[in-house]
Amino acid sequence: MSRSLKKGPYLDEKLMKKIKGIKPSDSIIKTWARASTITPEMIGFTFGVHNGKDHISVKVTEDMVGHKLGEFSPTTKFIRHGGKQQKQMDKGKK
Repeated sequence: MSRSLKKGPYLDEKLMKKIKGIKPSDSIIKTWARASTITPEMIGFTFGVHNGKDHISVKVTEDMVGHKLGEFSPTTKFIRHGGKQQKQMDKGKK
């Protein structure tokens, strides 16, 4: 559910201060602000978005505007499904 139009999008103030005076480069800007909305000013920057354990690099493109930073940094890691089918698939690969 999105924020109301009256309130506007959530933008982390500290994050906006970090990107205000610099140009997009290869340096990574570390952030814990997963709920911050991606704005057009962020295009070209690379953010290190924290997922609870470490920082995942996210390079912002035009397609990402309007989404949240946390959407591009998954917090869980898929290993595999279990059960008989998975065992059969593993045997088939070997």
